[in-house]
Amino acid sequence: MTDHADDDETPDLPPELEQMLRGLTGGAELDPQMVAMMRSMGLDRIDPQMLQMVMGQVQAMFAAPAGDTTLDPVLATDTARKTVAAGGDALAAQPDQRAAAEAVHVANLWLDAVTDLTAPALRGVAWSRAEWVEATMPVWTDLVEPVAEGVTDAVTAAMTRQLSDLPEDALPAGMAGMLDQAGPMLRRMHGSMFALQLGQGVGSLAGEVVTGCEVSLPLVPAPDVVLMPQALRELAAGLEVDEPQARLYLAVREVARVRLFADVPWLSAGLRAAVRDYAGDITIDTDGIEEAVRSIDPSDPQAVQEALQGRLFNPQHSPAQQAALGRLETLLALVEGWVDVVTERAVAGHLPAAEALGEAVRRRRASGGPAEKAFGSLVGLELRPRRLRDAANLFRALEDQAGPEGRDAAWRHPDLAPSSADLDDPLGYAERTARPVTDDLDAELDALLRGEGER
Repeated sequence: MTDHADDDETPDLPPELEQMLRGLTGGAELDPQMVAMMRSMGLDRIDPQMLQMVMGQVQAMFAAPAGDTTLDPVLATDTARKTVAAGGDALAAQPDQRAAAEAVHVANLWLDAVTDLTAPALRGVAWSRAEWVEATMPVWTDLVEPVAEGVTDAVTAAMTRQLSDLPEDALPAGMAGMLDQAGPMLRRMHGSMFALQLGQGVGSLAGEVVTGCEVSLPLVPAPDVVLMPQALRELAAGLEVDEPQARLYLAVREVARVRLFADVPWLSAGLRAAVRDYAGDITIDTDGIEEAVRSIDPSDPQAVQEALQGRLFNPQHSPAQQAALGRLETLLALVEGWVDVVTERAVAGHLPAAEALGEAVRRRRASGGPAEKAFGSLVGLELRPRRLRDAANLFRALEDQAGPEGRDAAWRHPDLAPSSADLDDPLGYAERTARPVTDDLDAELDALLRGEGER
């Protein structure tokens, strides 16, 4: 019991609650107004066991180590699963599994005839949206962790300044001492909010993708080649194309991506590095954040999240960020451009609806759906190959100059891969690659080695 048992102005509180409040205020005497407020909220009647649990949660939030990971992947995954469940989801039935396996088998045979890039023992699987979420979330969390760190640091600093600017006489006695401990709590709170946003973004994407790696990132490694039956059926119905043709066409595209990522080791690392470099150098719009949090209650996570929508990122890219963005857009375009070309070659003469399906896929990628836009607002990045047609023309030019082997040789080494400038001049790149130009010294050295030089 408190020392104020006989004082009407300082009503009693349960010892556990008083102990918790004293612990959070550095042992200071409890302000009568604070005690009265707690009683008016009914906190003096809470079950002691429940109170102990609440105490543990509050103290853990305040004591969160500064080095804790900002992004909670468990919370993000759980949120994404709930998002897909709200839109309807179910495990793929056995007929869908068999159809996926057969489509990938046929796709492999067709691709064997047009490219030497391969991956061993690929297997076709049909996944639900929740399965896609579970499998790909580790990659998403790895990619956006730098963004989460930057945003959380900026928001925590802004909210801490807002609390610190309040006059001490506006706070109950002892409350000012809590501000020194508020940083870790605010950091963890906003980290949880960011995980919720990531989960919602990935969950929305799961409702739109038709194959495992449709966004041109190595989200699902070989040997799995993933088809999404529910989205596939919706796409086929919208195009008025029979489902088996749509399945085979999408299987060829996905097998081509998986082969490319598996057979070109530097590509996956390059894509992920470009995304992380871009995200890691994002400039947080601290002025916008300050303005947003100035008019809200920092203890209301929903209000914080709503106020920050569209205000997180500075629209101006840094030089380093522009360079990373250029690398990323070029690589994304090259991946999809190559997939376009080898898919055209593989399905030629097999699928009457191939042209309509190809154009539909390109429109999907060019316009971007609402889920992609939502994810872009979260990390400040649109995963879209803007120069897809230029990249496809480049690979066609390479093929015309040196056949399929010359087309695929562009992937041999990152230093040999086409650049953004090469996308501006695909014919020039193809000619230079097919007929490398040597300078006079190289020519003389070559002649000397052949024994044709002066004696």
